[in-house]
Amino acid sequence: MGIETDRETALLVLRLAVAASLYAFLIGLFVILWRDLRAAASESAARGRSYGRLVVIAANGTGLPEGTVFPLQPVTSLGRAPTNTVTLPDSYASGEHALLSLRGNQWWLEDLGSRNGTFLNGVPITEPVVASAGDIISIGRVQLKVELE
Repeated sequence: MGIETDRETALLVLRLAVAASLYAFLIGLFVILWRDLRAAASESAARGRSYGRLVVIAANGTGLPEGTVFPLQPVTSLGRAPTNTVTLPDSYASGEHALLSLRGNQWWLEDLGSRNGTFLNGVPITEPVVASAGDIISIGRVQLKVELE
């Protein structure tokens, strides 16, 4: 009778340990899923956030209407190719002409080795430079005004 009681006690302890392990696993899984859900929700909110815009102030015969608005993305590519965030129908613009990217709290404009260059406020850029609200970006015959929120 003593051996049978020891077996029953051992079996009960084993069952409780397995149940506790299962509950710990489920709680851990719930915590991981909860964190991922919160991260996805904050990323989705950031995606819907408005970063500002580029407004066409001069198009000089490119067929792009003045006043056209292009919303800024954290990484905004500019050029003639349709894969760019901002597509410029200008033969003087390279396929992948320039990049405007948000780093920290500043917007940086970078020429991507274009043939005709990228200008910020009339000055050609040769390395990444900070672009601010009100600045004018010139690519080919198109001039874009930076409007930040």
